[in-house]
Amino acid sequence: MGQAEQSVATTAFTATYTGQGANASTCNASFNINGVEPSGTGKFPVFLYMIGTGETSTNASATAAVAGMGSRGFVAATIAYDSGTFNSCGVLQGKARCMFNPSTATSAVSTLCARAKADCSKGIVVGGFSQGAVIATQAKNFDGRVQAAWGMGDGVQYTTLFNLSSCQANGNHALPGNRLRAIVGQRDQFVGNGAFGVGAGTAAAARTQLASLTGVSCGTAACNCLQANGSGWFLVQNNQVQDGAADHCFMRATGDCNGSQNSLDAGWAAGGDAWQLNANLDWLSGFVTH
Repeated sequence: MGQAEQSVATTAFTATYTGQGANASTCNASFNINGVEPSGTGKFPVFLYMIGTGETSTNASATAAVAGMGSRGFVAATIAYDSGTFNSCGVLQGKARCMFNPSTATSAVSTLCARAKADCSKGIVVGGFSQGAVIATQAKNFDGRVQAAWGMGDGVQYTTLFNLSSCQANGNHALPGNRLRAIVGQRDQFVGNGAFGVGAGTAAAARTQLASLTGVSCGTAACNCLQANGSGWFLVQNNQVQDGAADHCFMRATGDCNGSQNSLDAGWAAGGDAWQLNANLDWLSGFVTH
């Protein structure tokens, strides 16, 4: 289903859940949920989107993803959390646990699944960017109903500071590799192991990480390593984005993550290529019952 075929009218909603606050090790702080759901009658599957480090939970890419999934017939929401700092596997998994623990009524997933129009037995799918992509990859560790994850800027190591291979490498998380779709820019300065916040990473480093993350490798020159069911990875090329720099924030109109998080790359927002928004939302939609 492409963008032109999206026809489900939606209604906005807000809610809160109890997440892991700054410097905490428990679920101890209230965070916002901003979502949309189909306006008509019925029960629908659920989509959760997690933002990247330092982003606002209602930025343009998060809002676009949620709107797109709502139009595809989901109860869809962007989930705020303590996104100000990155950290180790343990801390990131703590954030994921507070979001995706189905055993507590105050988690984000329980809050959404309790909505009158939600039916989480139809399936839960997740997406995110950067730190949010890591959390999305970890989601099935805590809720087995998570069917698939899409991560932009998803990886196993972020520069030299954060080696997450113990939780992010394929086989070290509950999500099977054939249910994960990772999209990374060829000059990603974090996943591509560039200097922290300075300069560009390399496509070779990104390919190595993506192979470790997803469990699939397509050689030293591949840009598209998506498998028959659409899982795997895609390396966005510089000439595919409007500013000519496929960096960590390739979905933004201007690069190196210094541009506004509320100004989107036109192709990412409206196109249908494998790295762009609609193709990834369509892929996620195939893993639930409608």
